[in-house]
Amino acid sequence: MAESNLEEPLNPSTSKLPDFKKSVKLKYVKLGYHTLISHGMYLVLAPFTVLLAQQLSTFKRQDLFVIWDNLQYNLVSVILCSGLVVFILTIYFLTCPRPVYLVDFCCYKPPDSSICSNKLFMQQSSLVESFKKESLEFQRKILERSGLGESTYLPEVMFCTPPKISVESARKEAEIVMFGAVDGLLAKTSIKPKDIGILIVNCSLFNPTPSLTAMIVNHYKLRGNIVSYNLAGMGCSAGVIAVDLANKLLQTHRSSYALVVSTENITQNWYLGDKYNPWTAEIDKFPVDIPKVSHM
Repeated sequence: MAESNLEEPLNPSTSKLPDFKKSVKLKYVKLGYHTLISHGMYLVLAPFTVLLAQQLSTFKRQDLFVIWDNLQYNLVSVILCSGLVVFILTIYFLTCPRPVYLVDFCCYKPPDSSICSNKLFMQQSSLVESFKKESLEFQRKILERSGLGESTYLPEVMFCTPPKISVESARKEAEIVMFGAVDGLLAKTSIKPKDIGILIVNCSLFNPTPSLTAMIVNHYKLRGNIVSYNLAGMGCSAGVIAVDLANKLLQTHRSSYALVVSTENITQNWYLGDKYNPWTAEIDKFPVDIPKVSHM
């Protein structure tokens, strides 16, 4: 009798599971799972609805009189069933997600006095002692190839001789931009500041103490129980994250308004060094990112 070799390695084709990451696109699996969970209630009720419709189609007038007689002699069952139906409907309406609507939005437009041409920017850069001729020439080439036009807006501090970069100047820039956008939005919607229940502000580069949300709350005298969030250091996706956060908060704090302020601050983010690599990363911060403020 021949003995089998137990130490013989298994066939790779039979010992390994299929790699689903390569055979299936997981994003479609996730999308299908999300659709299934979101419409699970309807999928469960659909078969019962079909059965009920089929049963009702066979009903006759005599059957209705029989059911009415049975209900008259079984009031306890009727009350229990009615209470169960009311309870299920109440739970459904309390847990189902409520629709959230965008009331309006507003963008801040700086005054014409804040327009800075490429030539003027290079003149201001030449006043910075830390820049060498090679650095200034490198900045000029980047400005020409970056697509920045002659009507780019810059903070007031950039027009000082020499530019005065400080925390106070950065706070002033934040106040001008945020308050200008919020003032325009409140004027368009005719919503009172006291009606705002949620405030979300995002700014990646400037995060002072007190926060930017505190500046808005104090300036507009918002109510004391307002729910406020200050998002920082999250890059260009912070605006979308802020809107998603407002959507989720409005599911809990219903019948309220959420004010989302998305802005950026460049006063303290002017690279004053003499290395080339940081300039390639910082140059995209020079245009003023006009903030969008949205009411949910």
